[in-house]
Amino acid sequence: MPQPSSPERSISVAIVGLGNCASSLVQGVNYYRHGANQRTGLMHWDLAGYTPGDIRIVAAWDVDSRKVGRDIAEAIFAPPNCTAKFCESVETTGVPVRMGVVLDGVSPHMAEYPDDRTFKVADAPQPTKADVVQVLRSSGADVLMNYLPVGSQAATEFYAECALEAGVAFVNNIPVFIASDEAWAQRFRVAGVPIIGDDIKAQLGATIVHRTLTDLFHKRGVKLERTYQLNTGGNTDFLNMTNKARLASKKISKTEAVQSVAEERLEDENIHIGPSDYVAWQNDNKVCFLRMEGSMFGGVPMNLELRLSVEDSPNSAGVAIDMIRCAKVAMDRGLAGPIYPAAAVFCKHPPVQMTDDKAHAALEAFIEGADPTNQAVA
Repeated sequence: MPQPSSPERSISVAIVGLGNCASSLVQGVNYYRHGANQRTGLMHWDLAGYTPGDIRIVAAWDVDSRKVGRDIAEAIFAPPNCTAKFCESVETTGVPVRMGVVLDGVSPHMAEYPDDRTFKVADAPQPTKADVVQVLRSSGADVLMNYLPVGSQAATEFYAECALEAGVAFVNNIPVFIASDEAWAQRFRVAGVPIIGDDIKAQLGATIVHRTLTDLFHKRGVKLERTYQLNTGGNTDFLNMTNKARLASKKISKTEAVQSVAEERLEDENIHIGPSDYVAWQNDNKVCFLRMEGSMFGGVPMNLELRLSVEDSPNSAGVAIDMIRCAKVAMDRGLAGPIYPAAAVFCKHPPVQMTDDKAHAALEAFIEGADPTNQAVA
């Protein structure tokens, strides 16, 4: 049975957005800290000397009145969070959730829904960049995790600026393009700060399954002609995405993740990938409906249909734990800018797309000590 982690090997993490994904991450850190479930569900128990239990949450920001001011261990279970509670012993952190900046982090249409389904913005002063930077420095944060809602361009850029100024590694879990934008990537290189992003790819979610099947078509000589991926869910993320104006980067991110492993890029009219509908009673359960049509030997047609049902937020948490550790390893080694192998494995829209086989090999080489800048060729 694994032993509890050593304080000397701890990773101090700050979180922006205490929603369902953050809830699953915090629960997971506690769940695995004492070796629960014989390590089931982890891609790496030991990653370059760091275990999941080495992660400590030292700061957090949110804008919801039911979370601001509460200990992180309590706030992760406050409405509108609705993900599974799989850890019954989340340790009190002694760290209160601070009021964050709103900017474009809350879509106006969310006000049309009941309070238990959406945000209740706290009536509290919003921080300046100097305020956030000071907290990052005083808390000793190594990594800043961005869990803002899809479409939060200005808010994400605000916290990316804070990470740059504080010298804290930035992990961008949402489809706002920071790591994959060369201008931002260069700023992180110049500042000597690592970044991993963009848009977290779940452990076994719609994107990785769709990519794997697309790659399988290619390897087995089946011509992919048309495909769609339709997703439904009932969490705040899906509710937020009913505002189609916030979805531009999300659709680019998810579509490119599949197109990048196809033998030939599909015309726009032959590929549809993206969030599809909000179904309140599904809560954090996400259901994916996938269809692929193609031609086999002799031009004979075939089609494949798949239904995938997962608890959305725990599905991303194991990936997040590895991203945090890769970001800390990069800091330990004095690396800066995008960490290509980690992004290629863990993100839908990395700076450099790789096939999953190549990305996995590059990640393992990075963990063993290889220079990630040598992995910048797809």
